[in-house]
Amino acid sequence: MGPLQGIRVLDLTRLLPGPFATMVLADFGAEVIKVEDPILGDYYRALPPLSGSQGASFNQLNRNKKSVCVNLKSDLGREAFLLLVKEADVVVESFRPGVMDRLGVGYQVLRGVNQGIILASLSGFGQEGPYRSLPGHDLNYIAMAGALDLTGMRGGPPAMPGVQIADIGGGALPLIIGILLALRSRDQTGMGQYVDISMFDGVLAWLVPHFAHYFATGEVPARGEMRLNGRFPWYYVYETKDGRFLAVGALEHKFWHNLCHALQRPDLIPAFNGEAAVLEQTRLELQEMFRQKTQSEWVECLADKDCCVTPVRNLAEVVRDVHVKERGMLQETGTGMSHIGPFIKLSATPGRIKTPAPGFGQHTEEILSRLGYSPDEIGKISSPSG
Repeated sequence: MGPLQGIRVLDLTRLLPGPFATMVLADFGAEVIKVEDPILGDYYRALPPLSGSQGASFNQLNRNKKSVCVNLKSDLGREAFLLLVKEADVVVESFRPGVMDRLGVGYQVLRGVNQGIILASLSGFGQEGPYRSLPGHDLNYIAMAGALDLTGMRGGPPAMPGVQIADIGGGALPLIIGILLALRSRDQTGMGQYVDISMFDGVLAWLVPHFAHYFATGEVPARGEMRLNGRFPWYYVYETKDGRFLAVGALEHKFWHNLCHALQRPDLIPAFNGEAAVLEQTRLELQEMFRQKTQSEWVECLADKDCCVTPVRNLAEVVRDVHVKERGMLQETGTGMSHIGPFIKLSATPGRIKTPAPGFGQHTEEILSRLGYSPDEIGKISSPSG
């Protein structure tokens, strides 16, 4: 039994950040019901590559969930949704601000039906403020928040990250935390509340050390010149003989000391306290050294030297890693496709993958019939025409 057993979540979200958050809730026992519009549903269903008849990403993000088709633009569909709300604990949505109110299912309406309901809204810039209605995606949010300006090499342009920072780190994870905090508050007061999560706000929170530097010195941190993004040669990425790369993270003096001895260059140890010219010269010398062997040769050579040097690996290499497997981060579901397993490890109530992602509207009849609707009414509720 998961720690969220008995919690019912109505999930109106689509694409990546919202479904990621509700996936985590479902992994730990919540009953998550995807409420999808009857025309397209979650757009990720059709996003290639496909796994079976549905998008591979959709299948990963929507395991352990149910799907019901409800036309919220019809009176009957709205009525059915509010009956679902009456039995629910959490509603999660990721429309633009104001859409829920226009559909007639905004927070005040939901609260009138169920005082304990928690409405969690995920948007780019939040429900209030001059940017609230601006469209955007991950790249826009990290650009506006200042994270993109800090990403990349010295003297080069901003580099697009290979992962969705705002979607997952700035959106999905704060959304999970906000929902759990609101549930804890409801345990104490019996009352629900409104959770307003902005991906822009979330990215700002990632930049606490950078803002601390700016507030303390008045200096704008420069791309490629900060402690953790290129200033130091002992915290850098180097190319190897075979065109692969190594991540050198010897940030503390003890690790730098170990690395210099492993490279048989103890003369480089004093560079730890060197000025900019010394740091640059040290970086050039390290690059020349790392180009003398292949990535695998360096990994073998430095494996037991306690110096924080690791290979830059691709996904095919990661899935073969015995550590990944032993941590349960790769799991089979009987569908022929591996899943990234629950990443939060609880000793007594661990997360589990129980069921594959649902088909479009797969549970419509099951869920609406328990509310007392007839087959004819269910057909109208789940029809695009209402």
